[in-house]
Amino acid sequence: MWNTIGHEWAVSLLKRGVEIEQIAHAYLFLGPTNIGKTHLALELAAALVCIGDVPPCGVCRACLRARQGIHPDVSLLEPQGSRFGISQVRELQGQLSLSPYEGRRRVSIITDFQLATSEAANALLKTLEEPPSRVVIILTATDASALLPTIISRCQVFFLRRVAREQIERALIERWNQPPELARVLAHLSAGRAGWAIRAAQDPSMLAERRQHIEELVRVLGQGRSERLQIAEALSQREDLPEILRLWQTWWRDILLVASGCDELTTNVDYAEILGNQAQRHGLRQAQAAICSIESTLQQLDHNVNARLALDVLLLGWPRGAQPA
Repeated sequence: MWNTIGHEWAVSLLKRGVEIEQIAHAYLFLGPTNIGKTHLALELAAALVCIGDVPPCGVCRACLRARQGIHPDVSLLEPQGSRFGISQVRELQGQLSLSPYEGRRRVSIITDFQLATSEAANALLKTLEEPPSRVVIILTATDASALLPTIISRCQVFFLRRVAREQIERALIERWNQPPELARVLAHLSAGRAGWAIRAAQDPSMLAERRQHIEELVRVLGQGRSERLQIAEALSQREDLPEILRLWQTWWRDILLVASGCDELTTNVDYAEILGNQAQRHGLRQAQAAICSIESTLQQLDHNVNARLALDVLLLGWPRGAQPA
């Protein structure tokens, strides 16, 4: 059984290929971050090494280890830091030259290949042009334009789309045994990213960290100038600053939606009461201005503007609102 959320059309094609032994040398899964690309790649890997009758059976030792990324014939390579370097590709090429340890083929999953250096991309291209026998390579990427056209042309390409909220919620309840209320919250927060929803269901620290960042934003709105500057200084040191700002942007978007009478479209549904209070206090205009200011700050950070200065301007420009009790 393919243990995925959504992407039924892709699963159907992959399943059929495995059943009739029409397996490509290379696959490319394209789509937004955390949409489930790596999860689908691991499911395909499980199907390719499965020793059950209907792959992936989900119960044999090969399936279970492949899904966990610990099967000796399945490798999972991720970028080192912010780039995917040529040394990683050369190491992979050495591994792929070896015969499979247990099964009929080796499977290598390479994630976020849009981060590959030009040297790494060209080195992998040579492998794709002359693929070793009994080897399947699965690439994932968020941006096709960042890949060499010649790499794309040598892969079977799947463009993955966001999954309906209701589908994510139902799957979390029925297949990941999540409480209905938590499944509802995760489905809203996922914004159609099934991979994120699965990870958050399995890792409670993700929601705890989110709660911390939201409470920090609410606290900012209740502070004066000096306190906001102190918070800006602390934030400027955070490596995950862009992710924090995008989370804050969803908060202001929710305020905008509530102020517009569209409560059912909000993301942070577990903070409905606070959002309602802030929507009454700030209204449409201030919410719109805050959303635009965060977008401007993110663009500045992309262009290496001093993070501390950008955050000073951002936080000092926001309205002040009383903290909720």
